[in-house]
Amino acid sequence: MVRMRPAEPLPSHLSDAPFTVHEARAANLSRSRLRASDVAPAGRLIYLPAGWDFEIRSLARALSAATPGGWISHLTAAVIHGLWLPAWLCGSRELHLSKPKALPPVRREGVVGHTVLAFPDEVTVLDGIRISTPARTWLDLARVLPLEALVAVGDQLVRQPRPGLEIRTEPWATREELRSMLKHHPKFQGIVKARQAAELIRAGADSAPETFLRLALTAAGLPEPELQLRLVPEDPYSPAADMGYRKQRIAIQYDGAHHRTREQQTRDYRRDEVFLAAGWRYFKLNADDLANDFRGAVRKVRIALGTGSAR
Repeated sequence: MVRMRPAEPLPSHLSDAPFTVHEARAANLSRSRLRASDVAPAGRLIYLPAGWDFEIRSLARALSAATPGGWISHLTAAVIHGLWLPAWLCGSRELHLSKPKALPPVRREGVVGHTVLAFPDEVTVLDGIRISTPARTWLDLARVLPLEALVAVGDQLVRQPRPGLEIRTEPWATREELRSMLKHHPKFQGIVKARQAAELIRAGADSAPETFLRLALTAAGLPEPELQLRLVPEDPYSPAADMGYRKQRIAIQYDGAHHRTREQQTRDYRRDEVFLAAGWRYFKLNADDLANDFRGAVRKVRIALGTGSAR
């Protein structure tokens, strides 16, 4: 009886993430080694090591490397960039890959392929992955996201990162850059919605609920609030509310999940006390208000502004 020798262990850099056939060849792995039980094919030119737990970034890297001329896009790009997505899209394992029209369309099992027009500045390289830029990803999402959600993603693109809390020091895009990109894609499917969203995007929202609150106020006919409203405008250390109306001395704060920590609650308490001591009317909202589409909050703010009866 002939006993089969166990396969040599995979090289360490190929043992814990998807890899391409080109990487396998560079590591001197034979075809027979790639047929061993600790390796599984994952479509053309890509292999998975046994025991690998799904992780979208490493699989996207292998897919990008195995597809010359293509790039990771749409929902997959949004996840990798860390863009906000509605709950019904969170946790998606869809892999989206785009190619220019000059190349054959994507035909790969488990991959959603797109044939698109994209300009060179709309594709970048992130951690070895060819991927659509955050701005271009926003445009691609216009096909699937409702208007309010598309505005929320746009607000995330143009917001100024918090010093010391984020690696980035500059916004992903400006409103002017988004508008300029839209001009280059007049026939894009979803362009009307994207244009509407571009006009509603504002810098200053730190979360999607803040965007939805602002949109709820303006949709109800109330004036557009000032975002990141500092009690003393010229003082960068002055306490700031998420939004409000300076002339009427109204401040509005949305407290999300990160406000539940003891340290944050202490900072929130001090901020609240400063606004109240200065004689401002102060509205604190939370997930319950969000679940009610901020209808109750709109009524309260309407009365405070004196713009009409509650309705």
